[in-house]
Amino acid sequence: MQTPRFLTVIEPLFHLARTLTFCLGLLCPLVASAVSPSIDSPPISVEQSGLTTSHGFALYGELKYPPDFKHFDYTNPNAPKGGEITLMGFGTFDTLNPYTLKGISPWGSPGFFMYGIGELNESLLAGSSAYLKSGDEPFSAYGLIAKHLTYPADFSWVEFELNSKAQFHDGHPIDADDVIYSYHILISEGHPIYRQSLEDIADVQKVNSQRVRFNFKARNKPSAILRAGEMPILPEHFWSGREFKDSLTTPPLLSGPYRISEAKLGNRVTFQRVPNHWGKDHPVYKGRFNFDTVHFDFYRDQTIAFEAFKSDEFDVFYDYTAKNWATAYTFPALKQGKVVKAEIPHDIPSPTQAIVFNTRRAPFDDIRVREAFSLMFDFEWTNTNLFHDAYRRTRSFYPNSPFSANKVISPKVKALLISLGLDEQSPILNQPLHHHETNGNGNIRPQQRQALALLKDAGWTFLDGKLLNAEMQPLSFELLIRQKGLERVMLPYLKNLERLGIEGSLRLVDSSQYKVRLDQFDFDLTTHIWSQSPAPGHEQKNYFHSTLKSVQGSQNYAGIANPIIDRLTERITQVKDYDELIVTMKALDRMLLSEHYVIPNWHIDYHRVAYWNKFGLPQQQAEFVLGFENWWYRSPIDDHK
Repeated sequence: MQTPRFLTVIEPLFHLARTLTFCLGLLCPLVASAVSPSIDSPPISVEQSGLTTSHGFALYGELKYPPDFKHFDYTNPNAPKGGEITLMGFGTFDTLNPYTLKGISPWGSPGFFMYGIGELNESLLAGSSAYLKSGDEPFSAYGLIAKHLTYPADFSWVEFELNSKAQFHDGHPIDADDVIYSYHILISEGHPIYRQSLEDIADVQKVNSQRVRFNFKARNKPSAILRAGEMPILPEHFWSGREFKDSLTTPPLLSGPYRISEAKLGNRVTFQRVPNHWGKDHPVYKGRFNFDTVHFDFYRDQTIAFEAFKSDEFDVFYDYTAKNWATAYTFPALKQGKVVKAEIPHDIPSPTQAIVFNTRRAPFDDIRVREAFSLMFDFEWTNTNLFHDAYRRTRSFYPNSPFSANKVISPKVKALLISLGLDEQSPILNQPLHHHETNGNGNIRPQQRQALALLKDAGWTFLDGKLLNAEMQPLSFELLIRQKGLERVMLPYLKNLERLGIEGSLRLVDSSQYKVRLDQFDFDLTTHIWSQSPAPGHEQKNYFHSTLKSVQGSQNYAGIANPIIDRLTERITQVKDYDELIVTMKALDRMLLSEHYVIPNWHIDYHRVAYWNKFGLPQQQAEFVLGFENWWYRSPIDDHK
């Protein structure tokens, strides 16, 4: 079978990817009987009495796929089912519950989400959340557990009619009580991210066993409908006898195409396809989730994992290391065509990968110190000498997207920031963004001089090879990392800071320690990757809003507390059209960059994937996801057909 046109077998090159959302409902029967369409009403778009009933929801514009669509364009509806494959998990896991702050579940381990197969529960709508992310429509979602939805012109509420076929793997129907239970347990005992994503919901009401209503706190906020539709639907009868907050060591009850058939905590988890899955003929699922058995074996070291991949111990290797991609693919199986090395282009906004300052701690609460540290990161030398010139320098929190701030501010962005309270004389409005660059030869004396001037202005003195404050205490810090491969990148950076008299140390910890320390904001500097998507929304508030600065488990790792940034993250979910979203995002990007909360790293705009030549792939590649869940097992005999 010939490799699809968009895959090219090549020699050199890195990338990463993304993150989570959700919501749901209960109602007054008198109101329901007055406004609700018949339970048997067809799942088609129709407007009557100011209400819209539809098979899906588009935040901006129209849905791409009509009510009678059969499958998504980036899937093969005739993909064969079958085969047993093994994939790589990175790090470890100690729970099978992905919905709480305690522990790491498989889905919460680095890069796991890339494959689209995991222990997440199905949601009312599919397309805009972590579960079944859309490959070609970032602002739209289609009915899954929900047969269709109904909402008024002011978006003050939404009702979901549940699909009567939907059921959990034990045969228990998914009903309104499960929806209501899911909402209450997630906001009361779930990970803090759920309280954030579901905060627009005033209450959830039961119309009948097959219909629920979400009432929203505010009108004219259409994004709240997507948040409600994204909420995972949990089986009340399974969880009611268990402590939801505790780690789960036995497989949870799910409703999707796979069930967990085996789990050895920290080592392996196996997913078995459910042959009689309730949604096997649903258009959202058609041509997807084709493997009978999927094993994930977990590795704590990528070098060891790569050796295992070369030995055919697992089937797909998503390569994050430029040096490895450029130099390590010389083994016989690749030359014999048994392994495919592919660079798959995509339009996914690259994640925000950066060195993060903890501004809760001195001296990183001082913007001058943060900018001085930023000046000493020599990306150009690093890219040439360590990355084989594989990457582009990231100069935005939203690289590879239309949301990146322009170097010179546009009139619309300037007007927006002034309207939100930024002083008209602020340098943020009147100076171009500074993009620090070096000549790449290791000589960074101009940057040293700039950095020392900033540090001197901040009250630090260079004396006898050390940088000292007014109390004669040295400037020292710890840089926390969890990937051993980053040592070779960060050690030269620490050496550059040492030239300024700054004492920096590197601390390598495992995934569990790293998570605990980040959850508790216990670090000076660290490296982190925030997932970004083509459809930014409430997650930006979780990343950057001041109310999350002290909430353990939030992703406001930098400790940002800026009123303008607060207003921008709130505005994202309230904008009326895509053009307004772009202006808002560019303004947010400009604010974040100007305050030097992080040192942006690097990115690429394609997937680097090597795989054993046993897979079939759709002819049309998804634009906004890797789309591995759309692949299928291709037996070697197919090569001779």
